[in-house]
Amino acid sequence: MSANTISINKQNHQLDGKDHVWLFGYGSLIFKADFHYLQRQPAIISDWQRRFWQGSHDHRGTPDNPGRVATLAPESGALCRGMAYMISTDTFDYLDFREKNGYLRLTTTLAFDDGNRAEALVYIATEKNEAYLGPASESDIAQHIHRCVGPRGTNSNYLFELANALRDLDAVDDHVFEIERHLLILSDTTSA
Repeated sequence: MSANTISINKQNHQLDGKDHVWLFGYGSLIFKADFHYLQRQPAIISDWQRRFWQGSHDHRGTPDNPGRVATLAPESGALCRGMAYMISTDTFDYLDFREKNGYLRLTTTLAFDDGNRAEALVYIATEKNEAYLGPASESDIAQHIHRCVGPRGTNSNYLFELANALRDLDAVDDHVFEIERHLLILSDTTSA
């Protein structure tokens, strides 16, 4: 599958007849909500775990040196805390472009803190796209992130912003926080 998923997302999720839908954000959509939304509230999805296994050729890296950004990997029993946004369906014109580097819109069920549930869409980059980098140790991922920069800034900044946003949500994510720990050591070593 091509890394550019704009046309696939438009074909697979016809939003005709819907004015608004929920969108679940688990990566940069938590800390960089640069789109109009009607509501915003923390939510959890089940059986998915956040992983830095997707390459970023267009935001936090380049085609020659892709950064690593978050995607979701299936994991039975896992809970992934993030942010849910109620958006108008025309917002997907912008979001499909923003998330075009390998991310597909999939359907999921959100659980809100008050116990309510709702159907939502979520962007997930699977191993079937050209930009997928796959699993690695948190130490190796941190080293990779440390050396990457793209049009939207350093890959390190992406990781640090996500880690801080997760703390603000009272979300525990051992994968992200372990990468952050390694990255802080690398940053201290480089600046010394």
